[in-house]
Amino acid sequence: MSSRTFVLIAGAWHGAWCWQKIVPLLEARGHRVLTPELPATGADTSDPAEVTLELWAQFIAGIVGASPEPVNLLGHSRGGVVISRAAEIAPERLRRLVYLSAYLLPAGSTLAQSAREDHESLVPANMIPAAAGITCNLRGSVIRDALFGLCSEDDYQLALTQMRPEPLKPLVTPLRVTEQRFGRVPRTYIECSQDRTITLAAQRRMQAALPCDPVLTLASDHSPFFSQAAALAQMLGGL
Repeated sequence: MSSRTFVLIAGAWHGAWCWQKIVPLLEARGHRVLTPELPATGADTSDPAEVTLELWAQFIAGIVGASPEPVNLLGHSRGGVVISRAAEIAPERLRRLVYLSAYLLPAGSTLAQSAREDHESLVPANMIPAAAGITCNLRGSVIRDALFGLCSEDDYQLALTQMRPEPLKPLVTPLRVTEQRFGRVPRTYIECSQDRTITLAAQRRMQAALPCDPVLTLASDHSPFFSQAAALAQMLGGL
């Protein structure tokens, strides 16, 4: 199997730590894997007040632009809007976009509005402002069920030590994409059928509006990088 470069973008409250099981599995198949920290997420110490969706997208576009070959760019959850905007900036540097139970939104939409329309999701009603409206947290009582329902206790406890407040501004920023640029990059969607953050119905509504080929399904919660790591790595390696 030929080698590919994967760039993996974590979702809200997460960072590069969430890929720790996936990276060695993909590398064992001969692939190159990058797990950049978006500014003000994970281990990055940038000021969240300075973060915008455009800043994140330009940051990722710079990373894919520096790759010696076009990459498979994966976004999990909130990472979906980041990879869509990065694809608008640098479509020629991308082999494929992969939406892992991620927000796949049309031009002009915001993540916040899309999330609120997912009435079965545990997340929108349980987001609580943190630093002066600059960031938000998820209410502790729902973190397990919303994000890590099928994960081991060890993985859940690890996540609790690593999760950070999420910058709010990108969540309310309308997405700027066009069919001519973003739309020309092939898209894959990996559904998580037991997801209680982005429900399967919401995932399928987004796919209906912006079709993907292929669509793959994991019997997973919102964190397949923990609960279904081997199956996810196999799916990615087969793209």
